Amino acid sequence: MIFVTLGVILGISVLLMIIIIYIFAKHRKKIRMQIEGLANNTLEMTPEEFLTMRNSKYGKNGHAKYALSLNFAGVYILYNKTKNMYYVGQAKQVLNRINAHFTGKGNGDVYADYKYGDKFTIKAIALENSGYGSLNALERDTIMTFDAFAKGYNKTRGNR
Repeated sequence: MIFVTLGVILGISVLLMIIIIYIFAKHRKKIRMQIEGLANNTLEMTPEEFLTMRNSKYGKNGHAKYALSLNFAGVYILYNKTKNMYYVGQAKQVLNRINAHFTGKGNGDVYADYKYGDKFTIKAIALENSGYGSLNALERDTIMTFDAFAKGYNKTRGNR
């Protein structure tokens, strides 16, 4: 009788665990689809194209007075095509932060790989109209979607 009761309890526990795993996987898939949709609906450019745009719009230093009106809060995705690695970051002024990465004032690993010839692409997702209430949440989900912590440049899974 005790073995039957333990077997029923174990069976229910396993069933509950399967349901929880299923719900979690379904939630992650929904997040991944949302982030990929946001990323796919943004302009993709190379660092060279980005720096040319910054210099032509804002001048050599990239910080003209009107630059703030064109900057936006959001996340950016730096993709090293050579090594198939991602770096995801967030900023209140995304364009300034992207600029920092490719001028030696951002992630040192990204800059070193760029400086030594690896090919990169850049995408940025604006927080506004993204469906997210905070940069931290958008960044965490983007890091997860592109596996930038486990297989990329990110040293954390994002801010909490």
